[in-house]
Amino acid sequence: MTIVKKIKENLFVVIVVLAYIIMFIAKPEMGIESVKSSGYYIKEMLMIMPVIFVLTALLDMWVPKEKIMQYLGKDAKAKGVFLSFVVGSISAGPVYAAFPMCIMLHKKGASIRNIVIILSSWAVIKVPMLINEVKFLGPKFMLIRWVLTVIAIIIFSWITAKIIKDEDLPGEVLTKTGLHINRDACMGCSLCVKNYPELFEMENKKALVKSYEALDMDKLEKVIKACPVKSISYNEGMNMQYPFLPDSADCEK
Repeated sequence: MTIVKKIKENLFVVIVVLAYIIMFIAKPEMGIESVKSSGYYIKEMLMIMPVIFVLTALLDMWVPKEKIMQYLGKDAKAKGVFLSFVVGSISAGPVYAAFPMCIMLHKKGASIRNIVIILSSWAVIKVPMLINEVKFLGPKFMLIRWVLTVIAIIIFSWITAKIIKDEDLPGEVLTKTGLHINRDACMGCSLCVKNYPELFEMENKKALVKSYEALDMDKLEKVIKACPVKSISYNEGMNMQYPFLPDSADCEK
């Protein structure tokens, strides 16, 4: 049963491994090329993602929530749309590097529409890409594609904001009191366990909260700030006899 459970928990990885095995059996050359390509992207991620997590944490600490809401929130309107295009366009690196930053921005008040614009701009109209596009395809092609892409991003970001609500995204600030880990957003980095092992532990590659009767607020604050994807939140106001007992969703075993 344990093996079956592990397979279910890591179903995607199992499917990928099986696909590679089948590929190596059917077409060994293609399998070798696939492994090389995968190795390249894994190496790229290992080089880029730590830097992104550090920058995201610094932005989270240095930029007040009020500023994010003012310039990227729902009330920012045209100003927010313009700034989102700028942020996405001047960014460097693959688009998956934008996901941790967008989680942080959303948690601090950035609107769904502006998050979509940042991600889309990062993916298809960032400046380094446009420079290379001019070099290979010419300025006319680049300019027409840029204009049409910007129009499409504006339209689709508006549609997305109508369909997707704030509460649909993981990492949302919770209104319930106490200590909570959004396990959907948790990436299993184990920083919380390393910094506060008395309170946190890992289960199935996700962090969870241990039962606890007292809390070191200084350590907890450091852990919350250190979390790369901001999946840990704390709100005061629980039963004062056991104010920091996690709810069943956090420590289900």
